[in-house]
Amino acid sequence: MRFYEFASAIKKPLTPDQAKIQGMKNQVKTTQKAIKAEKARQKIKAGQAQLSDIR
Repeated sequence: MRFYEFASAIKKPLTPDQAKIQGMKNQVKTTQKAIKAEKARQKIKAGQAQLSDIR
């Protein structure tokens, strides 16, 4: 690799304001994943209940 290829990989530390925004973005992503997982769990539970009612 050449020197200029490494220059883009080096990141400066975030300012406190940027860190706060980045933390909020990460929190949103985590919450969205949790909501998606919970909806899937509820859908599976409803499907299992429906199957047990059929039998």
